Order: sequence, then structure tokens, then C-alpha cells
Amino acid sequence: MSQSSTIELLASDLNAQGCVICPSPKADMTLWNNHPRVYLDVARTGEAKCSYCGTVYQLKAGEHFGGGH
Repeated sequence: MSQSSTIELLASDLNAQGCVICPSPKADMTLWNNHPRVYLDVARTGEAKCSYCGTVYQLKAGEHFGGGH
């Protein structure tokens, strides 16, 4: 799988631990280019890259996760 893209996320797209699951419905993957489920920690640095498909998940500008709100 050599095709990679960047998916912008809202803080509400992350789970309670600040992670997103790849493959994600937002990445528009179908059965032929699917891979095992991977949890990516986006909250820690604002972005994470899937080691299987190269998709980068990043928080949209101005979005923040957590902070006790």
C-alpha cells in the first residue's frame, strides 16, 4: 500500500484516550486496501502516521484534545 494521504480530524473524532483507529471510515478505504486495525495516538503531538498505509491523521488547526473542559 503505497498511496498515502492526510486526514484532518476534529478533537471529537478521537476516542477517550486521544487516539484514532486506522483504517478509518474517513480514510475511505475499501476491502481491497484494508489492513489490520491500528490505534494511533493523535492527541500527544497533534498528528500520527499509520505504519501500514502511510495515512497521516492530524488535528485540524485550532483543535485541541483534552484540557479538562
